[in-house]
Amino acid sequence: MTGVPASAAGGSARAKATAPAADVSDASDVSGASGAGVSAAVTGRSSSSSSGPATGPDTDGSAGKAPRGKKIAAAAVNQASVWNIANLLTMLRLILVPGFVALMLADGGYDPAWRSLAWAAFAIAMITDLFDGHLARTYNLVTDFGKIADPIADKAIMGAALICLSYLGDLPWWVTIVILGRELGITLLRFIVIRYGVIPASRGGKLKTLTQGVAVGMYVLALTGWLATLRWWVMAAAVVLTVVTGLDYVRQAIVLRRQGIAARRAATQETTEENQA
Repeated sequence: MTGVPASAAGGSARAKATAPAADVSDASDVSGASGAGVSAAVTGRSSSSSSGPATGPDTDGSAGKAPRGKKIAAAAVNQASVWNIANLLTMLRLILVPGFVALMLADGGYDPAWRSLAWAAFAIAMITDLFDGHLARTYNLVTDFGKIADPIADKAIMGAALICLSYLGDLPWWVTIVILGRELGITLLRFIVIRYGVIPASRGGKLKTLTQGVAVGMYVLALTGWLATLRWWVMAAAVVLTVVTGLDYVRQAIVLRRQGIAARRAATQETTEENQA
């Protein structure tokens, strides 16, 4: 007889039995746990078994690893895939841009049939613009790709339509310059003041987008008579809303910047006073 206590022998056996299971679970962990963490977990179980039966959650290692596994699973769920419905709609809008231009300029750009097809492509693009952002926010599908691609797709389809209309002589170039200049300027302004905060989309901005879409859509169609006169007034309203909301965004940006600078100065002064005290 070697004089080894039965409890110690049983503890060693349990440690040997549970160590491979721990290695397997760590190997399948998508988060890529470090080797030091694995060895520490195994060492902790071995030492606890040699000193006596463990009473905490580390007896078999499963209870101690469950919270970490749950956190990893939650993080994986929260990381929305790039290939979600919201981003697919944005990609569709980007693909529609060259198709719209081809349809708009087909056969000299004045064929009513081609213009109707171009209007259909433009309408689909504008409708998807209404849904992709809502879907992304509602179902937590916001991704870095969507944040970048969505505004690009919006500006691309609207810019392509305005430039084509002005190129064909249906819309004065100054209208295209005012609308596109405002859109690009406000986008740049948002990036400039983003360190102080985010300028939220206003109701006026949403109304501007809707009015622009209706006006441009009416110009894409080969309308005549009173409908041609009506589209002129709708475009005039879109231009006015474009300018007014643009000025309002500039005002918001100035206020946001002043508030951000004041908050930073207050924080710096508070920190200085605490250090002096």
